[in-house]
Amino acid sequence: MKVLIVGKGGREHALAWKSAQSSLVSEVFVAPGNAGMVQDATLVDIAETDAVALANWAEANDIDVTIIGPEASLVAGVADEFNRRNLLVWGPSAKAAQIESSKDFSKQMMVKYGAPTAHSQSFTDSQMAKAYVGEIGLPIVIKADGLAAGKGVVIPETLEEAFATIEDMLEGNRFGDAGACILIEEMLVGEEFSLMCFVHNGQVIPMVMAQDHKRAYDNDEGPNTGGMGAYAPTFKADSDEVATAVKTIMQPIVDGLAKEGTPYTGFLYGGLFLTAEGFKVIEFNARFGDPEAQIILPLLKTDFIEIIHGLLTGKALPAVEWHDQYAIGVVLAAEGYPDAPQLGYPLNKPVINGIDELVFYAGVKAEKSGDSEVLLSNGGRILLNVAIADDFKSAYDKVYQTMEALKVPHTFYRSDIGHKQFKRQS
Repeated sequence: MKVLIVGKGGREHALAWKSAQSSLVSEVFVAPGNAGMVQDATLVDIAETDAVALANWAEANDIDVTIIGPEASLVAGVADEFNRRNLLVWGPSAKAAQIESSKDFSKQMMVKYGAPTAHSQSFTDSQMAKAYVGEIGLPIVIKADGLAAGKGVVIPETLEEAFATIEDMLEGNRFGDAGACILIEEMLVGEEFSLMCFVHNGQVIPMVMAQDHKRAYDNDEGPNTGGMGAYAPTFKADSDEVATAVKTIMQPIVDGLAKEGTPYTGFLYGGLFLTAEGFKVIEFNARFGDPEAQIILPLLKTDFIEIIHGLLTGKALPAVEWHDQYAIGVVLAAEGYPDAPQLGYPLNKPVINGIDELVFYAGVKAEKSGDSEVLLSNGGRILLNVAIADDFKSAYDKVYQTMEALKVPHTFYRSDIGHKQFKRQS
C-alpha cells in the first residue's frame, strides 16, 4: 500500500514512522511534512488545509489510505473531500470535528448524551462573562470556543487575571474568530489523563492511557502550551479504568454523534480528569494528541495500518496488542515558546539507535551548510525525544540523558515529565 499522512508536526512524523513499519506498506508520503521526516517518508509540497489539491494528488498517485493529522485539516474539510471521491481516509468530517473545533458544541454533546463533565456557561459579551465570574468566584477555567493551537485555555489565579483574560479574548480579539465565544468552566479537582481511541462505524477501540504536561515550565508552572512532554501507559488499554472511561464517556459521544447525523471516523481524544466521583471529560479532540501520538504509537504492537485499513474496509481486525513497556517523551522547545519563540538556530543531531530511543521532528527546517544540510529551529516545539524501557525509571533516565545532548542555545525543556508517575509508584 501507499499511505499519505496529512500534516507537518511531530504527530505526523510519528504517524509516518509507524505507517512505514507496517508489513502492508511500500511507500509513505507526508504533505507537507518537515525536513526532519525525510528518513521516514517522502515529502509532498501541498498545504495541509488544501483539500482539493490533496485529494487530486492522492488520486493521481494511487494512494491507498490517507491519515489526517492536524485539526486544521479536519476543519478545512479534507476528510469530506476525500469521502466525496470515495478515497479511503482516516479522519472525521468537518461537522463531526466540531467535537473539537467548537467547545460550545462539544459541551452541549457532553450534557445531551450524559458524558460526565464540568459545569460551564458560554459567553460572547465580556460584561456578562465578568459578572458571572464575579458571582461564582475562583477557581475556574476560561476557554476560547474555537481552535487556538492548544493555547486557548487559561486558568486564572486571581479575579483580575480572569477579567483581563475575558477582555483579551472577547474584546482584544486575541484568538480571532476562535475567541468570539468563550466558555467559563468550573475547575475540576483531580489528575488529568489523555485517552485516544480508534473509532469507526460506532466501534471504539481504546489505546493505552497517557499523561500530557501542558504547562511550559517545571512543577506545572508557566503558560499553557500545546504540550511539553508525555508518557504512557498510566493505565493499560485493557484496564478497568480505560473500560470505564470508554463506557461512560467515549462510547456515548460516538453514539451521540451518529444520532446527530455526524458519524465519526478517526482518532478520538478524550481529555479526562480522574476526580473523587470518577472520570470526567474536560474536552475532546478530533485527532491524535501531540505529543501523545509520539509516545503511544511506539507501544503499539499490532500492525497500525492493518487496524486502520481494516476498520475502513470492514475487514476482520487483528487483536490490538501493546508492548508491556513504558514510553516517555520530552519536547525541546524554542526559547520564548509559547508566546514568542526564537527561531532559526542550528540543532544538534541526536545519536540514537532507533529501537528504544526515537526523535520526532516538529518545528524544523533544513539549510545548506557546505556539502551537507543543517536542521534549524522553525517552530515553538522543535522536536520530541522518546525513550522506551521495561520500567518507568529506566525510560525517564534514558530520555533525559539524551535531552542533555540535544539542548542547544535558545532552547529549553521541562526536566520533570512524568513526575506524577513517580508519586503514583511510591
